[in-house]
Amino acid sequence: MPGCEAVLSCDWFLEGTHFLRKKHPPAAVGWKCLARALSDIAAMGAEPRYFLLNLALPEELTGRWLDDFLTGLIRGARRFHCSLAGGDTTCSEKVLIALTVAGEVTKGRAILRSGARPGDIIYVSGRLGEAQLGLEALLSKHPRRRWRSSALRKHLYPEPRIALGRELAQAGLATAMMDLSDGLSTDIARLCASSRAGARLDSRRLPLPRSSSANEACRSRDLALALHGGDDYELLFTVPPRHAKRLPRTLGGVAVTPIGEVTQNRSILLLDANGEPHPLSVGGWDSFRSASRTNR
Repeated sequence: MPGCEAVLSCDWFLEGTHFLRKKHPPAAVGWKCLARALSDIAAMGAEPRYFLLNLALPEELTGRWLDDFLTGLIRGARRFHCSLAGGDTTCSEKVLIALTVAGEVTKGRAILRSGARPGDIIYVSGRLGEAQLGLEALLSKHPRRRWRSSALRKHLYPEPRIALGRELAQAGLATAMMDLSDGLSTDIARLCASSRAGARLDSRRLPLPRSSSANEACRSRDLALALHGGDDYELLFTVPPRHAKRLPRTLGGVAVTPIGEVTQNRSILLLDANGEPHPLSVGGWDSFRSASRTNR
């Protein structure tokens, strides 16, 4: 489209690493593999247009499993206005899914990870840690209870924050942005590294899972989920103080919460319940360190 720039993203979704065939419904696998890839497009403030699907799977899954997978995929494509434009299929011992998504953003409006500046306010969308709670519900031994979990739905059917990313880009509000796919502690480190800056986060301001309790032990666990749980696909972004004053509490149909600020010192600190700063350890997802466990 005239006046726009192309944005491309590619993403793997692997059986045994990102989903378990015996636990994750195939329709959810179809929806989620697309939503994950679209989240990267949203994190640049772009609109998705079409995608390519490369799929490898065992021969025994080419019947009902494949039909349900495609049903979930197409539902996601319709929901997010993104068309399947082609791809390839082959046979494999495990399910291997690779998606390439093409989108577009107004020229000069794309938001990168590298633009954060000292003094910028750090924001996140939605609530953090709920998808990890959903994974725990999925693996629970109490199936009737787990299917009623709203957190489970966030794990199985995440919603990429396309509208929020678009509004931030069009208004020129954000200096840097990325999606929270691997956990806040991991992704804030990546954003800061790209921006050659540091961060000071306030644990008292983090939007914890809805299950959060006043009980100290429960809150400590929920805080750990918010910091290190992956798969939320919320947006992490920075806003200059002059723009933060006019940023509403809800944008693009989702709540946004200020959780800290960008610092010149490249260390990443977390303020505890008493306001005391401590170094924030990276405890989120790492594809190589975590290859033996499903956490995505």
